[in-house]
Amino acid sequence: MKKSIIIMNPESGIVKKKNNFKEFYDILRKYGYEAEIKFTKKAKDATRIVKDLPNDIDLVISAGGDGTLNEVVRGNIERSHKLTLADLPMGTTNDVGTMYGLSKDYLKSLELLLCGKKKKIDICYINETPFVYIACLGDYIDMAYNTPRELKKKYGKIAYIIYGLKQLRNKIHMYDIKYKVNGKEYKGRYSFFFITNTSRIAGINDIYYDVKLDDNMFEVAFAKIETKKDMLKMLFYFNNKDVKEIPGIIYYQTDSLEIEFLNSPKSSWCIDGEEYKSTMTKFNFRVEKTTTMLLPKENISKLFEGEQYEENQKE
Repeated sequence: MKKSIIIMNPESGIVKKKNNFKEFYDILRKYGYEAEIKFTKKAKDATRIVKDLPNDIDLVISAGGDGTLNEVVRGNIERSHKLTLADLPMGTTNDVGTMYGLSKDYLKSLELLLCGKKKKIDICYINETPFVYIACLGDYIDMAYNTPRELKKKYGKIAYIIYGLKQLRNKIHMYDIKYKVNGKEYKGRYSFFFITNTSRIAGINDIYYDVKLDDNMFEVAFAKIETKKDMLKMLFYFNNKDVKEIPGIIYYQTDSLEIEFLNSPKSSWCIDGEEYKSTMTKFNFRVEKTTTMLLPKENISKLFEGEQYEENQKE
């Protein structure tokens, strides 16, 4: 039988409700895998576990939220012998898993994965730190990593709104920056920065309609939001328009971005839902195809170049 490892975050919402993991083993055995569950105990555990796995592991499943997946991917990147990964969403928001076509029905999602398809995906970097789907900075962005765990356990996604309302301030910080993208240099004044490789952010689907996960590109959006009224208006647009069509947002698609803040950011970057602490004012972004993921077939033709052609050829 093939060998699989499930790296499980015991603090993830769905996992906390489970005491018996027999179904995991039964489904994996059905698809020809023997399995072992390894529980994380603290931050960066998943990275360490993946980095130390033997080379004969056929599949590593990240069972948790987007932050757990980030740690799993990071551990795999640090290996000389890369392993095949899969994302089993069991967290609060699960932006990545939902984009892939998975749901909170973790047993159904596990079966969809195991009869899925392996694909090489783009991984982005902020300086030398990898992220799977988003790096963002601005006021209130800290909701993703500072919302108390107790609130998330009790209220799920609503916890972020509760925490965010408590953090509302009258003045939104603006940043003067210099940046270089697609070979050209610019200056600007913005309040929010989003560097992404995803069609879903913070539970909002179809932020971009044409994202591809294997095109060696990522999306960049800088926003000029100066008041709470502007923010509410922007949130409305996010639910109804492609980002590229929203007033007050400047958009690029690129494979390289350099940003220099002329005044130090008041908050940390958030990458894949976790805090990225840095005292630097200069940040370089790039993309590499370093990771193989086992994905459900449902959204592959939408998310990968050439897949639509392959589907048509089969027909």
